[in-house]
Amino acid sequence: MKNPYELGLDKNEANYVPLSPLTFLKRAAYVYGEKTSVVYGKSRYTWKETYERSCALASALKQHNIGQGDTVSIMGYNTPEMYEAHFGVPMTGAVLHSINTRLDAKNIAFMLDHADTKLILTDTQSSVVIERAIELAQCDPIVIDIIDPNEPEGKLLGVKTYDEIISSGNKSYEWHLPEDEWAAISLNYTSGTTGNPKGVVYHHRGAYLNAIANIVGWEMSKHPIYLWTLPMFHCNGWCFPWTLAAVGGTNICLRNIIVEDIYSLIAYEQVTHFCGAPIVHSMIANAPDDLKKLKKHKVKGMVAGAPPPVSILSLMEENGFDITHVYGLTETYGPSTLCDWDEHWDKLSADEKATIKSSQGVANHAMEDLIVINPDTLKPVPRDGLTMGEVMFRGNNTMKGYLKNETANEQVFKGGLLHSGDLAVVLPNGYIQLKDRSKDIIISGGENISSIEVENALFRHPKIMDAAVVAKPDEKWGETPCAFVSLKEGVSLSEGELITFVRSEIAHFKVPKYIVFGPLPKTSTGKTQKFVLRERAYKL
Repeated sequence: MKNPYELGLDKNEANYVPLSPLTFLKRAAYVYGEKTSVVYGKSRYTWKETYERSCALASALKQHNIGQGDTVSIMGYNTPEMYEAHFGVPMTGAVLHSINTRLDAKNIAFMLDHADTKLILTDTQSSVVIERAIELAQCDPIVIDIIDPNEPEGKLLGVKTYDEIISSGNKSYEWHLPEDEWAAISLNYTSGTTGNPKGVVYHHRGAYLNAIANIVGWEMSKHPIYLWTLPMFHCNGWCFPWTLAAVGGTNICLRNIIVEDIYSLIAYEQVTHFCGAPIVHSMIANAPDDLKKLKKHKVKGMVAGAPPPVSILSLMEENGFDITHVYGLTETYGPSTLCDWDEHWDKLSADEKATIKSSQGVANHAMEDLIVINPDTLKPVPRDGLTMGEVMFRGNNTMKGYLKNETANEQVFKGGLLHSGDLAVVLPNGYIQLKDRSKDIIISGGENISSIEVENALFRHPKIMDAAVVAKPDEKWGETPCAFVSLKEGVSLSEGELITFVRSEIAHFKVPKYIVFGPLPKTSTGKTQKFVLRERAYKL
């Protein structure tokens, strides 16, 4: 017998529309058209203006033959141009690739080629590294320069400027939703567990749902005033560019993370929300008292990255910041779990609250399953707070997959779950708590550093016999690379010489802050015992 609820009740144009966060901007322009959307320095835009500028960007990109399945890269900071790109680029059917502004030319060149970038929008303050990256790359993208009026004039690399193409574009451009909500909307590279970055592909459906989950999980009301202390290039700003359009909020753009500017903007713009890595929260928590006094109202903050120190969370609580701890991966659109607060915890002391908030919590509303599995038995670990297992995800806000990497996709999705590589325990209340990060990843200032990439750089020095890199806890950055190296017989090498060499090979933020010379501990089969090195690094 056929299901009567499926007979003659098919999808049609009236009852089915692909989910896409692009609809949030269209609605914001219609409903909140005259409300302030974006603030940057002396520039202030309304939602109507942001919508029209995004449409003009899409129209201009079309004029440059950008369309379905093309990649548009952007080397940008937290400015209006970066925000508009999150809508204007996918309006054409193209995919937005946001570049980490801390990367070196070699890494960027790899990404441009791997993504087959057709056009790049680039801030002139990054002209030196982008010019070199394009020289190294095989692809030959069209270059459009972003000139920031608040920064010194930089070298122009492109055929036009961003302002010129916006002026030439059609602000009434008629864009269309993707035929399939599974279509790619953005591309974000992560170091993963290998030297070469992996291209994580997001789809419109996941971006839509995670943007909504941000609202529900954080209990965001309409018209929040959001300070951009989180880089928009990082997991597309954890989907908050789309979230802010959905709730008609105000984006307070902040190009550089300067604690004086953070407190000034919180006070002047009456900021209600912000996100960031532990280092940002540490800066805010440890600011001078005269800055802290500028803040007169409650502010909600969201922290992710390496688990934040309880002391920092406690200081934030004392200074009137309501902090929510979240956890996720680039592969899960950024944060996909949160420490969902129980009102019964309100009566606890600041330190007790901070201890609870340091856990990674439960799945957000878009994630179907968050499971900690024993890698040996393949069964969920008990809720004892002691038994460690691997964190795994299943849901609508897991990535589409890695671009052009079938082998990695088979591994990460094995068994119908997304494998995080992170180890955690499950507390008696069902909340998870991370105990160790993926063995090859160091999270410094909220950014992933592949230990293999750093090790490869060390091995390129002619005097190095053996090398291993692990994470060392760092009060400022959360974690920082610590290198253990052994030299070839009969040679000498100073710590300073080695650091100088590595700085010429990789991005500066990936360079080890600590170098320890000596033999490396090995297993009986010759493998380096990194757990021993982690213990040593912790004691340094």
